[in-house]
Amino acid sequence: MSNPTEQAPPPYLPLDEEWESALAIVAHPDDMEYGAAAAVARWTGQGKRISYLMVTSGEAGIDGMEPAQCRPIREREQVESAALVGVDTVEFLGYPDGVVEYGLPLRRDLARAIRRHRPDIVITTNFRDTYGGVFPNQADHIAVGQAALDAVRDAGNRWVFRELTAEGHEPWNGVREVWAAASPDGLHAVDTTDTFAAGVASLEAHRAYLDGLGGEMANAAEFLESAGRAAGTRLGTLFAAPFEVIKLR
Repeated sequence: MSNPTEQAPPPYLPLDEEWESALAIVAHPDDMEYGAAAAVARWTGQGKRISYLMVTSGEAGIDGMEPAQCRPIREREQVESAALVGVDTVEFLGYPDGVVEYGLPLRRDLARAIRRHRPDIVITTNFRDTYGGVFPNQADHIAVGQAALDAVRDAGNRWVFRELTAEGHEPWNGVREVWAAASPDGLHAVDTTDTFAAGVASLEAHRAYLDGLGGEMANAAEFLESAGRAAGTRLGTLFAAPFEVIKLR
């Protein structure tokens, strides 16, 4: 029974959709699919250009499969998954799964990608310590999300990582906001009612991963429906995808 003295969380604010391109920077294959892929389907349906950058290939994500065998399977599943929501550019940086470290090499590689893609919006996943409460975040998510935020600033400063300019990657100061999906500090959301099924299909495309995962997170439709309905209640829609918005200008 709910506590009558508890206050309901405030309604989500709508995300700004007046932009043309985004780069999603996440740690693993499947990170975008646990909540953000339905939003991506909405945006590509509007004609927006979205690319994915995976820092790892998720090769340590299936307990019963050696990383060397797992890597190409997870990369293939991610490419197939992205295509289902209108994303045809998926890149992998090849960092070792599970042991990604925040630091200058990662910031440099992400700044290089931002300068190449020149997006209006950078999307990442929750980089807070928890998902709100006692459930801890995964170390790779924290490292990649924090590095993505810093790399956006690095990409716009020609005097940081000067070798990037020497490589031909001119500074890019055009990123307006960074959006972190599934953050406990998320105050904004977007209606995904019409694209919810595409989001489910994109997660289900990670078949080998879900089969190895087991548990409630392996049931794509059930897991996403629970989260999407909860967010939709706060946005005033059937389904929604929440994001933490970090404004840069």
